[in-house]
Amino acid sequence: MTQHAFQTEVQQLLQLMIHSLYSEREIFLRELVSNASDACDKLRFTALTAPELLRGDDTLKVEVLPDAEAKTLVIQDNGIGLTEAEAVEHLGTIAKSGTKAFLQGLGDQAKSANLIGQFGVGFYSAFMVADRIVVESRSASASSDAGVRWESRGDGQFSTETISRAARGTTVTLHLKDDAGDFLQGWKLRELIKKYSDYVAYPIFLPKYVSEEDAKKVVAAEPEQVNAGQALWTRPKDEITDEQYNAFYKSACRMWDEPATRLHFSVEGHQSFTALVFVPGQKPMDLFDRERRGLNLYVRRVFVMDDCKDLLPEYLRFLRGIVDSDDLPLNVSREILQQQDTVAKLRKQLVKRVLDHLLKLASSSDEKDQAAFTAIDASFGAVLREGIVNDTENKERLSKLARFASSFSVADGKTGKTGLEDYVKRMPAEQKSIYLVVAASIDAAKASPHVEGFLKKGWEVLYLTDPVDEWVVGHLNEFDKKPIVNVAKGQSDLTSDEDKKAIEEKAKSYSGFMGFCKEALDGDVSDVRLAGSLTDSPCRLVAESEGVSPQLEEMMRRMGHEVPSQKRVLELNADHAVIKRLQALHEGGGDQPRLRDYIAVLRDQALLAEGAKLADAAGFAKRVQDLLAAVVGGGEAKAAAAAT
Repeated sequence: MTQHAFQTEVQQLLQLMIHSLYSEREIFLRELVSNASDACDKLRFTALTAPELLRGDDTLKVEVLPDAEAKTLVIQDNGIGLTEAEAVEHLGTIAKSGTKAFLQGLGDQAKSANLIGQFGVGFYSAFMVADRIVVESRSASASSDAGVRWESRGDGQFSTETISRAARGTTVTLHLKDDAGDFLQGWKLRELIKKYSDYVAYPIFLPKYVSEEDAKKVVAAEPEQVNAGQALWTRPKDEITDEQYNAFYKSACRMWDEPATRLHFSVEGHQSFTALVFVPGQKPMDLFDRERRGLNLYVRRVFVMDDCKDLLPEYLRFLRGIVDSDDLPLNVSREILQQQDTVAKLRKQLVKRVLDHLLKLASSSDEKDQAAFTAIDASFGAVLREGIVNDTENKERLSKLARFASSFSVADGKTGKTGLEDYVKRMPAEQKSIYLVVAASIDAAKASPHVEGFLKKGWEVLYLTDPVDEWVVGHLNEFDKKPIVNVAKGQSDLTSDEDKKAIEEKAKSYSGFMGFCKEALDGDVSDVRLAGSLTDSPCRLVAESEGVSPQLEEMMRRMGHEVPSQKRVLELNADHAVIKRLQALHEGGGDQPRLRDYIAVLRDQALLAEGAKLADAAGFAKRVQDLLAAVVGGGEAKAAAAAT
């Protein structure tokens, strides 16, 4: 037996890797199975030009064999194997990757060899669970008496000796630490293989479960393949059925519903990867966990991490599926992505493909595609629209995907939605802007005093009922060069020049009454003016163009934000009977306290009409009660009835 020392300051480096490199002990099994898979791949590739290396044993495989009595775990393969010199070079030199050297030797042919290892450190992860490792191997090109045994306790020393070994390949025996006994349990090993190595190209065998009764009879445990083998996403799309896709979605993505749609594609070139992405048919329970992402990352079919945040923006967090890359930069533990241009480019490609697929569904005339997009919008439309704010590069694509209810889409009992492109196509020539109103519900939007004039004129109004929409549209500003205008903010172009002149003339006679209204409301409003867009309602409250709606105010408060108090403009409909009567009462010098109550009730009902909350609901209730008492109590009943 010949003793050797590890090269350089290996002992300290080895201890650092064992105790600090990997976040989970279970990673060792992934690394050793990956090494075994690489050994099989090397033999398969080399045998293309040297078929005699197979010597009749061309069924390449990996075996995982636990022995609870001996407290050992064996991982073995019938791949390319090692000579003694290779064992010394690759197992005795940390960060000396045999796979990397093999690929460098292939030159331009390296792209066709799907080998995993690249750092030369994964083998040493086994010392996290083992206090002694024995490797026995024989190169496929060596004779049976030229095998090698490599052994180390991870203490800075290793030994090698020549042995006889009939079979080619490598056997790694881990003598497990006392606290690593759970890695001898069949269910645990099966779980880890399914998690990390399910799609390794070669079959991975594990002894089949044997009952205690059979074990007493010394019934041998038959090996059974526990990995799926060929990854579904590596197969041609035309060879995969809908049932197989759906089964993969439920098992690999841990979902229970049927996917609304899927996207399966490969990208080749400077950056090569395959993606199989599903849009769920129903909202996942963790949809509003903004840290959650639904894509699992594989590198050459070996699982690296789940819920990879770097692959998707926040607004696509509902997607589920996998991305399998050939050249994605990982850190040395293969658990964390390196933040390089490669990752950003992959993410950009992925997002573009997903959005283009959704746009294709949205514009399709096929009933199945239309139904799929309708379901996607119902479940994830609000989340998708968040991207309009956060993803300026894809803002145009996302705005084309946005769907809203409108006075057109819900007319005559319909319950549909419209896109901005279709809205613009329906705009009459004289309409210059896209109009919207924010409300708590469709019914509230229909009844809003803000939309009256627009609907009378036959102009379509979008009904924004999701709390996120006002925030989103505030960042969109325009679509197809058409300004997007909230009808509850500022003054619109609804009123013609002639109507504006008529309002200006009428305002002269109402100036005293409007001044009294502003004073009566005690600073609750910033101004009082006559409206040109009201038809049926006596008044409305209008925010300035930069103000926020009551709905957005409420949402911000619920999120814990401080919302500064804002004053809005009270617009009066000078043609409404109530406003005319109140103005007459004011000019006639009527009961001023009662008139103040009338104006306060008008202000409060304007708030209620737009779905806002009253700051003083009790005060409103008392004023209404007093008015009712006046109406039914005689005396001023006639005047009060006319006013209300």
